[in-house]
Amino acid sequence: MRRSEKGNPLDLRAWLEEARKLGEVQDVRGADWNLELGAISELNVKKESPPALLFDEIKGYPRGFRVLTCSTSSPGKLSSILRLGAEKSHHGLVQKLRGKPKEWQADAPNHDPAPVEKGPVFENIKGDGKVDLDIFPSPFWHEKDGGRYIGTGCCVVTKDFDSDWVNVGTYRVQVHDRKTVGLDMVPGKHGAIQYDKTMKAGKPFPVAIVCGADPLGYLISGIEVPFGMCEYNYIGAILKEPVAVVKGQVTGLPFPAASEIVLEGWAHPGDVRTEGPFGEFHGYYPGKASKAPAVTIERIYYRNDPIMVGSPPAKPPNDYSYSKAVMRSALLFDALEAAGVPDVHAVWAHEIGGARMFNVVAIKQRYAGHAKQAGHILNQCGVAAYMSRYSVVVDEDIDPSNLQEVMWAVATRTDPVTDIDIIQRGMGSKNDPMFVAYPYKAPFSSKAIIDACRPFDHLHEFPEVAEASKELQEKVRKKWTDLF
Repeated sequence: MRRSEKGNPLDLRAWLEEARKLGEVQDVRGADWNLELGAISELNVKKESPPALLFDEIKGYPRGFRVLTCSTSSPGKLSSILRLGAEKSHHGLVQKLRGKPKEWQADAPNHDPAPVEKGPVFENIKGDGKVDLDIFPSPFWHEKDGGRYIGTGCCVVTKDFDSDWVNVGTYRVQVHDRKTVGLDMVPGKHGAIQYDKTMKAGKPFPVAIVCGADPLGYLISGIEVPFGMCEYNYIGAILKEPVAVVKGQVTGLPFPAASEIVLEGWAHPGDVRTEGPFGEFHGYYPGKASKAPAVTIERIYYRNDPIMVGSPPAKPPNDYSYSKAVMRSALLFDALEAAGVPDVHAVWAHEIGGARMFNVVAIKQRYAGHAKQAGHILNQCGVAAYMSRYSVVVDEDIDPSNLQEVMWAVATRTDPVTDIDIIQRGMGSKNDPMFVAYPYKAPFSSKAIIDACRPFDHLHEFPEVAEASKELQEKVRKKWTDLF
């Protein structure tokens, strides 16, 4: 199947136009790539409804060489990226997303990417000694970073050594010099598995790094797609049409025809260099600088007035923590219902825990032990077990996404002796900042399940809440819109 680049659904500029119509984009001019751009983005995501930020006229760079941040940081933007229609509420978006990952995964084999000959990404091509990564305003995001990072909201395209499997992963990419980048891939990730196989064969490893595209690209390349499945197929299932791809002139790797910036080259056997440090999703630097594959860039492709997509990790809330919270909340909701937990009202995987370490479920209690059942499954189901430090269960009158309400329930509806269960030697991670204090050589971690529901055997005698009813609150908000 062939298609032209016109109307390409993975065109970042088409998505930006839609986001502007929703009032979700703010232009920023004159910021410095050195720390200032990163700090502005961090402060922005702490707002109640943070817009996407499109930086232009970046210090030291010509007008038109732009950087986009905070692209997934609100329900409005995220729902449009996932093609779920306009949605302004957290819980509304979670409900729309429920069941979708399973549906998309099942439909993915029907949406192979569609090769095309041309695309906007070929508007500018640099090679044959003209490769210069310094033409792009790669940010120095944080004071303690190991260098400038051109790849944070990126898609790294690689290929298996002895099969046709193309993988697209989100791995951080540090600029080493004008024609070399460092590629950090966590051991066990699909790209790292492909790299290891190629290195064992003593062959160069092909790499194409998409540094700017529709945020759907890096959003999906950053989740757990089944081994052997290409992320382009999964994205095609979301779009309900195939991803239009062109082939790189050096490696032959496919990348979206409407990509903003693509770096293409090879990681050669034995060429590893010091990379990092760089922050992680939980807001810490868990490791020091270490060795990582170096990629020698032989071609650069970019559109006129290119846009780099930035999405660096930092202390939550960070650039992408909201999208992770929504997607994991939907998966957790589905997992609880699949395990037979009745009357689940809402689930929220809090950004403060990187959507892993602090999760809350609201239920309507139906029987003795219902709350503990929900808490333990929330903590130990397959979706949640990794780094699930705290799992909290609340009654249906509590909004699990509102930390003030959740902690009020913890403070007023729990008896620490009977309402906190501890699981020892649960599934932890060497990436956990608390790993330094783990008492084991293996990454075991303890977990706490907090039953912050009213005691089931005292439901009818438990004191009433002193507040306006939800119905009255909503009525007042509608009448007094100028105040709220």
